[in-house]
Amino acid sequence: MSVVDEIKDRIDAVELISNYVQLKRTGRNYKGLCPFHAEKTPSFVVFPESGTWHCFGACGEGGDIFTFMMKREGWDFRTALEELARRAGVELRPRTQRQEAEEQERATLRKLMAAAATYYHHLLRTAPQAQVARDYVARRGLEERTVETFQLGYALDEWHALENHLTARGYSRGQLVAAGLLVTREDGRVYDRFRGRLMIPIRDARGRVIAFGARTLTPDGVPKYLNSPQTPLFDKSRTLYGLDTAAKGIRAADSVVIVEGYMDVMQAHQAGFTNVVAQLGTALTQDNLRRLTRYTRRIILALDPDTAGQAATMRGLDVARQALQTEMEPVFDARGLIRLEGRLSADIRVLTLPAGQDPDDLIRSDPARWEQLVRQAVPLVEHYIRHQLEGQDLEDPKVKAQIADALVPVIRQVASPVERTHYAQKLARTLQVDERALLAMVTSKRPRRSRGEPAQPVEHRPSVDLETYCLWGLLHTPHLLAAADEALAQTGLKPISVADFENAENREIFRQWRQLLTAQPSPTLDQLAERLPPLLQHRLQTLAEMTTVTLRNTKWLLEAQVEPGQDAFTPAPDQAEQDLINGILKLRERNLQRQSAEIHFLLQESSYAEARAYLQATNEISAALSRLHRRLLPRPLNSDRPAQAAQGAPS
Repeated sequence: MSVVDEIKDRIDAVELISNYVQLKRTGRNYKGLCPFHAEKTPSFVVFPESGTWHCFGACGEGGDIFTFMMKREGWDFRTALEELARRAGVELRPRTQRQEAEEQERATLRKLMAAAATYYHHLLRTAPQAQVARDYVARRGLEERTVETFQLGYALDEWHALENHLTARGYSRGQLVAAGLLVTREDGRVYDRFRGRLMIPIRDARGRVIAFGARTLTPDGVPKYLNSPQTPLFDKSRTLYGLDTAAKGIRAADSVVIVEGYMDVMQAHQAGFTNVVAQLGTALTQDNLRRLTRYTRRIILALDPDTAGQAATMRGLDVARQALQTEMEPVFDARGLIRLEGRLSADIRVLTLPAGQDPDDLIRSDPARWEQLVRQAVPLVEHYIRHQLEGQDLEDPKVKAQIADALVPVIRQVASPVERTHYAQKLARTLQVDERALLAMVTSKRPRRSRGEPAQPVEHRPSVDLETYCLWGLLHTPHLLAAADEALAQTGLKPISVADFENAENREIFRQWRQLLTAQPSPTLDQLAERLPPLLQHRLQTLAEMTTVTLRNTKWLLEAQVEPGQDAFTPAPDQAEQDLINGILKLRERNLQRQSAEIHFLLQESSYAEARAYLQATNEISAALSRLHRRLLPRPLNSDRPAQAAQGAPS
């Protein structure tokens, strides 16, 4: 995670912008009057999930917290970086060469994992040995579309099948070991970790394969599920299975249901309950909860009703209870400004499943009952109290005292004073003790709440591949900036601008580079470096040292313009120029698509008058996208590729 992304992760966009704009929540987003132009109808929208804002009115501006503060306060990027870093408590420091190298290695591992998932999926579809897996999938009632959506696969019951397939595609055994796909013996030899199992790809929130869950297909198979070990890509305590496919459903339902198993998630999505995800560790983590609150504040736990499941529920409640409060504590900085730090606020509930049934069973047998139980989920504090009271002798005064000692600290942590009073009164009535005495326990000697913990590293969503490619090209071939502007003008669109870059570092480097190109005919990168803060000078140096070899496997080129399964190649100079112009057009296409998605969500929450304006904007974006698609130039395939590189899915 870069310093800029760490700052954005720690500072809530809604909280920051609400200091300057009176915001009102409308569905999942927040609206207000645009601070950058005069208007009477709110057209300024903040999107808390992405940490971005956009004006759908006259000015049409948009961006993240950096662009907002730069525009609102008249700051340059250096000042915005320093001020927001100070507010977030982040130390400004450039990434080291080691960190850069580690990120490059992670990018390679992501490509490797995607190739493994494709291989396993192809085997499930075509290999005769996979019939046992196909039969199992059929018995579990998984439909064809579910198998495709979750890209289920099969690992051959052989020691070196995956190793041979991926090393033939250019990956090293060391990379396969680092990805958790191979196991190293004591004598140094390696073998496939997964053999003869149903393969379930585990993806991050951006849909990239980072690990696998492997289900045994034999009755005596041990363990039942064999999961990938911890790797540079995979940390099970920070991963939720199915989040990539559930994100849209979570937003639509404004709630998320957390279950225990892979099959629970797949059955739920197949039945239309697309707001379901699964935890991968033995208990929820604060990072899990923080990640989910980017989509919704209503979190429902639906864990198995057996003893182990209940134990996991209570462990999860311990974490959730710690994260429940939202009490803010004023913190005075050197300038006497007050900023607020708080811990996660969420409506966390518990769904109680019928005895002997897990979500998979219940959804298949009675989906209406599942839907009802989700609606009836109780607040976690309520569930916690019920759990503590279960089986207790409430006539024994010592038992009453023990229960009160156990539950008062829990009630004390509830943020809302109304809710605290409610639970205290309810517990007093249950224990048949004086309400005033119990309320006094809740309110007296209440410990001072510690400051919010620093945000855990959360995987951000920059468009590194495409943006890095375009920025690198414009820095090394500055004359193509005019050609790119002309290509956009031919589609009736404005020239490339900082708004086309999502990454704040890339945005500022491009801003300064365009200004230099306007001021003088042939500026140098050294002159550009002088205009940048040290943090961005390091980023510029990294860009300057990149070569065409480094970028020839750029993801957008591979996916958009090379046949699936084929390797990229080093293009001729004229082809490289065409690729760069196409890349810039793709940048604009991405931004228009993002705006279209934002408007789609706003339409669901808008009045009739607002809807007309949004529909007009949607039509304009659709027309612009159509013109862009006609303008994008096809990239010819290299007929001289080696035969091996042209191989697709395994045969």
